[in-house]
This record gives sequence, structure tokens and C-alpha cells, in this order.
Amino acid sequence: MVLLLLVGVAAGFLNVVAGGGSLLTMPVMIFLGLSGPTTNGTNRVAILAQNITAVRAFWRQGFSSFRLSLTLSLCALPGAAAGAYLGTRLEGVWFNRVLAIVMLGVMLLMLLKKKKSSVSPPEGQTVSSQRVWAAHLLMVLIGLYGGFIQAGVGFLLMAVLHRILGEDLVRVNMHKVFIIGSYTLVALVIFAGKGHVQWSAGLGLAAGNSIGGWIGSYFAVKKGEGAIRIIFNVTLLALAIKLLLS
Repeated sequence: MVLLLLVGVAAGFLNVVAGGGSLLTMPVMIFLGLSGPTTNGTNRVAILAQNITAVRAFWRQGFSSFRLSLTLSLCALPGAAAGAYLGTRLEGVWFNRVLAIVMLGVMLLMLLKKKKSSVSPPEGQTVSSQRVWAAHLLMVLIGLYGGFIQAGVGFLLMAVLHRILGEDLVRVNMHKVFIIGSYTLVALVIFAGKGHVQWSAGLGLAAGNSIGGWIGSYFAVKKGEGAIRIIFNVTLLALAIKLLLS
């Protein structure tokens, strides 16, 4: 429980300011003897607690846009339900290779040098309806992936919210924790219904994730976009290399 608490703090912080925290927590639970599906399901307990804490922390600091967060979340729910059902049948570690490729792709997308007007709307300018519709449609696919594996989904959300909707990285994290928290509740119900949640481990991990998520939300607001971008890119590259070499 002490190990899960400590790992949870680190994972919660990473999940809120960048992503990839589940790639710390899931190997630890495998090491402790949990099966793949049970690890996948148990991780959702911590993810839910972490994001509830982070949403509240962002709101208390004056960062909230619940209408947009809610509509994006509703689009992610059907995909998350389907993905979670598939995730209850997931065994082995083959998904690590796929995840590494996805993360490298997202990193290249975030670092790609293009003219600002061709990638995201200038700060303060209204986002076009085409971009808004595209973001909502992509939420269905992101929900599918998040329900299926979860690990690394924060990177995908950051790419959509930042590159398509043009949100700064602080507001990206504000929306991200709301969306993930919403669809995680659906995924958790499905995993629990299949008996793939180890509640004592999940609650220990949840305590750590909640602490880390609270710290991460305040860090995101206080340190701003530059610090988030550095952590995002370093974390993404390190985790992708680790997965490709494992």
C-alpha cells in the first residue's frame, strides 16, 4: 500500500500536467501479481479519484469551462464503453508497442513547426465550427482508446485540445481532467461488472493519485504553459523509448 501510494503521487502529477502516469502504476500492479485486465480495471479507481480532485482544484483557481468540457465528455462516453469492454479481454503486453508508436506520433504533431494560423487559431479568436466539430468527433475515438487501455490518453487529448481547438496548455489540462474523469466512471463500472477491480489496491493508488493530481493542477496554473510543455515532451519521449526497448 505504501508503494502504491508513492507511485500514485508521481503518476497523478504526470497525468495532470502531461500524461503517461498509468505507465508507472500499471507495471507496479503487474509486479504485485494482478492480471492484465484486473490491473487495467483497478487503475481506473485511481484515475477517477485523481481527476475529480484536479477538476475541483482547477475550478477553485478560476479555471473552468464546463459547457465545452461536458459536450466533449459526452462524445467520449460511447467509445469509452466499447473500449472498456474490449479492455476486460486484454491480456499480455503487446499493447505497449502500439502505445509507443502513438506517443511518438503525438510528440511529432506537438513539435511540428507550422504557421500558427494554419494549425490553431490565434489567441482570443473564435474557433471555427469545423474545428469544434472535428474535436468532438475525435473524442469518440479518444474515448475508445481511453476505455481500452487508458495509458497515454492524456497525450492524445492534449494534441486535440491544443492543436485543433487552440487552447493554451493550462486550459487544455483543465478540460482534459474533466473529460477523463467523466468517461473513466463508465469504464470503471464495466471493469467492476466483469470482476476486474482489486478495490484495496485501487483505493491505495487512488489516495496517491489524488494527492499528485492536486499538486499537478496547482503546478499547471502557477508555472504556466512553458513548464507544462517541457514536462510533456520529456515524459513523452522517455516513455516511448522505454516501451520500444521493453
